[in-house]
Amino acid sequence: MTADPPRRRPWLAWYFQTNLPLRIFIGLVLGAAAGIWVGDAILWVDPLGTLFINMLKMIVMPLIFTTLVVGAASISPAELGKIGVKIVVYYLFTSAFAVTIGLLLGNLFQPGVNLDLTAVGTGAGTELAPPSLVDTLMNIIPPNPFAALAEGQVLPTIFFAIVAGIAISYLKISQDPRLRKAGETLYVVCDGGAEVMYIIVRWVLQYAPIGVFALIAVVFAKQGAEAVGPLGKVTLAVFIGFILHALLVYGGLLSLWRLNAATFYRAVREALLTAFVTRSSSGTLPVSMRNVDKNLGVSRNVYSFTLPLGATINMDGTAIYMGVCVIFISLAIGLPLTLAQQITVVITAVLASIGTAGVPGAGAIMLLMVLTSVGLPVTAGTPTAAAYAMVMGIDAILDMGRTAVNVAGDLTGTVIVAKTEGEMDLARWSREPAVPAEESPASES
Repeated sequence: MTADPPRRRPWLAWYFQTNLPLRIFIGLVLGAAAGIWVGDAILWVDPLGTLFINMLKMIVMPLIFTTLVVGAASISPAELGKIGVKIVVYYLFTSAFAVTIGLLLGNLFQPGVNLDLTAVGTGAGTELAPPSLVDTLMNIIPPNPFAALAEGQVLPTIFFAIVAGIAISYLKISQDPRLRKAGETLYVVCDGGAEVMYIIVRWVLQYAPIGVFALIAVVFAKQGAEAVGPLGKVTLAVFIGFILHALLVYGGLLSLWRLNAATFYRAVREALLTAFVTRSSSGTLPVSMRNVDKNLGVSRNVYSFTLPLGATINMDGTAIYMGVCVIFISLAIGLPLTLAQQITVVITAVLASIGTAGVPGAGAIMLLMVLTSVGLPVTAGTPTAAAYAMVMGIDAILDMGRTAVNVAGDLTGTVIVAKTEGEMDLARWSREPAVPAEESPASES
């Protein structure tokens, strides 16, 4: 009996089995090195970058619609209750604060002010007159939602998707069997569409290292090493924003409800470290549940609802990141944002957070939405696309911090709601947390 011959590994296995953020970062480094070393001779790779931008634009609108419909339809009006209303208001409130902090730091640091990317391409949205604040608010409600979807109008599409999702959630709990079945069918269709988009996003992101390499090579071929400094300022501004939000906003809210912030952060440090390392709010969920249960005495009736919901709609860290990055991109292409445009960034970020948190590469996708909403679409061959690629190159570094902030926000909201509902053992706050690594609330019955 002869042994089966060893199977040959696919020739690209080394590529797909390597960590994706690491590949994107390597693409950034190699693209910068190639652009500086080779110079204009590297410009032949420009079509590879164009292909990446076109793929990103292909997925944005269907992704917005399907994920937001599912996100809104997943919150049943019958089950929302006082706890649901409180936590949703908290998540939206802190997200608005977060993106405002990001915008303020972006304006303070002005990371792209000395980086002139106008030579990289043409047409970065200069033909688009910035809308007034009144026009922005009026245009949120689309006269034709299908036209808004087809034309890539982000805010109207977000609004209609949320309204449609809420309507579907009401159909799902209807007493009429026909209406209930219709609601469940629509939800399944949209949920299936969202899952299809998740798969397509993963495919597109597999190409991201090549696209980033090409886009960055073109930038550095025309700009030289001076493009490194602005990226360092972006990273510094974003992480300062993370720290300020965690200490001032979360710490302030905890103090307002007479909860000790130092005790809170000691109790949840395991969850925050897990989030920082894994860069996954959903993956950190079991650890978050264990921390609030064992260390802070939060009732399962509260955290079993608030924490999974937070992993879906709460993206404070991502909002800070978007605020800084959109300022960086606008300054790098020589089109500083007006006050009305910055308010549009806040509105778009808060609304978009409802559906995109579970999307792989959610931060980069949301940044794409925000740029489109303020008249700076990421179009191949433009300075906007080049600046966007620069942010993508350091996205893995920023993602660690923003995921930790996202999880910290989920945990803060959970303990505040639990206290207001009388669903927390305050005696636990005086104990030193000691949680065995193998324990998990999910294993209890």
